[in-house]
Amino acid sequence: MTDQELNRAVQYVTASTSYGRDMVAEILKTGLSEMTALVMQTSEQFERDVLLEYVCQWTIKRTGYPEPLIREVLGCASRWLDEVYEEISKRQPEALGLSSDDDDDDKGAEPV
Repeated sequence: MTDQELNRAVQYVTASTSYGRDMVAEILKTGLSEMTALVMQTSEQFERDVLLEYVCQWTIKRTGYPEPLIREVLGCASRWLDEVYEEISKRQPEALGLSSDDDDDDKGAEPV
C-alpha cells in the first residue's frame, strides 16, 4: 500500500467517523503494517477472518485504544484491509494457505 492510498484510507475513515485524523492514522498504520509484517515473516497459514481478528487484537494492544474504537476504525477501512490482504495473497499465496493457481481454475484448459 502506498502512502497516497493510506492517506486516502485515513481521510475516508476520518470523514466517516467522529475520530481525529491522527488517531485514525495511528490505528490504520499499526494494523496494516502488522498485517503485512505477519504474513511476510511467517510460514503459518491464515484465513482472512483469522488474520483480520489478529490484526484487530494486535492494534488494540499496540495502540492502547479501546476495542470498540479499533473495530469501528478497521471496519470502516475494510476495503483497504481487503486490498492489502489480496495483495499479500498474490505475493505470498503459500503463507495464506493458497496454492498459486487458486485464482485461475481454468489454467491449462483448452479454449472454447
